[in-house]
Amino acid sequence: MRLVHLSDLHLGFRQYQRFTPMGINQREHDVALAFRKAIDKTIELQPDVVLFAGDVFHNVRPTNPAIIYAFKQLSRLTQMLPDAIVVMVAGNHDTPRTSETGCLLKLFKPLGIEVVDGSSELLTFKERNLSVLAVPDMGHSEHPVLRPQGKSRYNVLLLHGEIEGLLPPYLGMAERGTMEISKEELGAQNWDYVALGHYHVWREIAPNAFYSGSLEYTSTTIWGEVAEEARLDGKTWSAAAPRERLGKPGKGFIEWDLDSRRQTFHPIETRAVIDLPELDARGMTAAEVDQAISERVERAPIDDAIVRLVAKNVARHVARELDHKALREYKRRALHFQLDLRRPEVIRVHGHASPGRRASLAELVRDGLRSRPIDSEIDREELVAAGLDYLSQAEAVEQPVFADGPV
Repeated sequence: MRLVHLSDLHLGFRQYQRFTPMGINQREHDVALAFRKAIDKTIELQPDVVLFAGDVFHNVRPTNPAIIYAFKQLSRLTQMLPDAIVVMVAGNHDTPRTSETGCLLKLFKPLGIEVVDGSSELLTFKERNLSVLAVPDMGHSEHPVLRPQGKSRYNVLLLHGEIEGLLPPYLGMAERGTMEISKEELGAQNWDYVALGHYHVWREIAPNAFYSGSLEYTSTTIWGEVAEEARLDGKTWSAAAPRERLGKPGKGFIEWDLDSRRQTFHPIETRAVIDLPELDARGMTAAEVDQAISERVERAPIDDAIVRLVAKNVARHVARELDHKALREYKRRALHFQLDLRRPEVIRVHGHASPGRRASLAELVRDGLRSRPIDSEIDREELVAAGLDYLSQAEAVEQPVFADGPV
């Protein structure tokens, strides 16, 4: 018996002010196209089971076009695979913050899809000798017992959540929180397969437990996502597994054979996301910085791509004197070109002692929240965490280069 495991579709995701000839946000179109490609490939594979591990939509209340598109693609899936079992759990992006607001994923139930939201549910398919424990995002609610139940031959866990200690800082701070599960609580050894959602990069948790990753680059901070992919793809190595790559390059989904316990990762072609090599401009003139930027850009296929170049230690006067015509041309060629100029760190003298480092904005926020008077009912550490979370989200939004000299 074979299953397909998809996750983190994020339909309706929008980014950058670029539009298709039909007036659709280009990134929203990219995300929809990746989903269609995944549905096409799934139909070609003819699996017995299809699992969606949450975050079908990017927002709790997506636009009507996003809902209609999802319905059409899922309808095509169920029509072309009439005998397949299709199970979907709600992710943190699908789950309303209040119980009075219903989950939109229920709209897909008439298609024959088993939709689970709010609380976990054990689904038993006797004709396939299969049981699926479907666990949607449950926030900070009490976790269900994650153990197989009944006497099915095949036992599968489908869960949207964070494995404790797994998420990198960029994602843990920027994403809306979801439930956290320890590896011991997960108990992967008790299952024939564990299909996980929430983490946007392919990742093995155990020999039979995986995050399939998202189908497109839809994190709040896609640069952290790209860096994580590169790290897990073996461009850096794990001390625990120095001879093994821990991840897969790019986006896609997983096919798993429940009998042979064999995994196949099916890549999905997406728009290129390129983080150019960082530039240290300390001591450089504007002309030298222009030349260094040009060399990096011309070595990369930036046309129609999403591109970032971090240039640190760029003095304010140097930023103003850069070749803005060339930068506008880079922006015209790419779908999105971000030149992230960072000024030199300011060193201030404290008292009569040696120079000291200027406090970062995050440090100022943290220290301010820890020192200000608050009501006794408020948990101070939760207040600090929330403040840093909001700051992280604000910093994730694309910012102008300098207030007095935008690029």
